[in-house]
Parts: sequence; structure tokens; C-alpha cells
Amino acid sequence: MRLFYGVVLALLLLIAGGIAFIYSGFYNVAASDPHAALSQWAIHTTMRNSVEARADEIEVPKLDDQEMVAQGARSYDALCVACHMKPGAEETVLRAGLNPKPPALPSGETGNPAQQFWIVKHGIKMTGMPAWGETHEDQELWEMVAFLQKLPELSEQQYTALVEPQKMASSGQADDGHDHEHGDMSSMMGSSPSKGSGGQADDGHDHEHGDMSAMMGSSATKKEEASADEPSSAAMASEDDEEEARKDNAKSEDGHYDDGHSH
Repeated sequence: MRLFYGVVLALLLLIAGGIAFIYSGFYNVAASDPHAALSQWAIHTTMRNSVEARADEIEVPKLDDQEMVAQGARSYDALCVACHMKPGAEETVLRAGLNPKPPALPSGETGNPAQQFWIVKHGIKMTGMPAWGETHEDQELWEMVAFLQKLPELSEQQYTALVEPQKMASSGQADDGHDHEHGDMSSMMGSSPSKGSGGQADDGHDHEHGDMSAMMGSSATKKEEASADEPSSAAMASEDDEEEARKDNAKSEDGHYDDGHSH
């Protein structure tokens, strides 16, 4: 019986200690603070086993269709490059500040397609990996997986050949070929961004923050369009002055004020 009470007491103390730790603020959650080796092993091992268990029964379709690979390349370039890199890139602005750091897929192994599909569809908690299945159909996700199977084998030129023809010629923004709004990720993907240009705000540092209007919705765009359509007060005043001048000229021409009297 004393052993039982001892175990219960130990559990209560453990629970109380855990609650005190949570509320104390002692643990540093900053992304700039690396995980301890034990924590990193525990988290990564848990993630890997969780994915393997849930992807075990996924049926993998045929992934060697070239159009499917090309479509997946466009999606990858639009959605994934900022975190997972592309051939020839060394680092990105976004990736540099992430913890844990996402795997550099171009320099990795091909990977298990069923597990890749599960991760792309459902994401990974507390890592910044989105659940793309919330906004994309399974067929689109399999296209990305088909491309991921080829990615480690691609050179920089081969990657560009797949992606470049599909880029928007007018703006240079990446297009994944589907009806989704992804925003401009160029500033996050660049390894050496230039200082602010083109009227963008400059914070005094060598970083370009890009156009986030697509992420924030269409309200900003609508406001800009409304402002463009609404004439300014100065323009309205100028139009009134011109109209008054035209009236004076007309009156002078018809001789209304030529009778020698002031009216």
C-alpha cells in the first residue's frame, strides 16, 4: 500500500511540476533559440513515425507523366521554393529564420511518395509546413509529389526549363497553373535581395519585403481603384476655374458688357 501511495504522490508532483513549468515562462519559444539535441531527436522521431503510420495505406498513382511533373514544378515554384529551395540556390530569406529548418529538397533523397503526399496534404504542426490539402485538390498535390520524385536529379538549367515557360510574362510572378492566389514570394525566395525600389517602403536594411497584397485579400486593391477613379479636389477646382473662364469669354464675345455700364 505504501508503494501505491508513493507512486500516486510522485505522479501528482510530476503533474504539479509540469503545470508550474508551463506557467513559469521558463522555456524559450524563440525560433532563434535552437532545440536541445534530445528535444530535436524526440520531435523528429515522433513526426517520422506519425507520418509513416498514416501514409501506410495511401495508394500511389502513376507519377511519371511528363505533363504531371511539369504541372507539379509550377506548383512547387509558386508554393515551396521559399522554404525548400530550388537547384542552384544556397539560402532564402524566409528559410534562414525558420526553426526547425525545412529540408532542402533538391539536395535530398527522392523520398517515399505516399509519405510526401500525406505531408503536403496535411502539413506538420509547429513547423510552418502548411496543409495544402485545405486549398488544393488531391490531383494537384499528386502533381507536386510527381515533381518531388524528379527534383533531386534536376540541374539548375533543367529546373528553369520546367518552370520558366510557365511564369507570368508581365509580372514575373510564379504561376502554378491553378486558380489559386499565392502572392509575390520573390522577396522571401531571394538569397541576396536588393534595397527597396519601385516606390516600396525601405526600412534602412538590405531586405525587400515584397508585395503582400495577395495574402491580405482584395480590400487594398479595391481602395486603390476607388482612389484612382475619384477625382481630386484640386482637379475639381481646376475644372471649375476653366468653366468660369469659358463663361466670361462667351459674355465678352456677345457684347453684353460693351454698353458702357457696369453690372
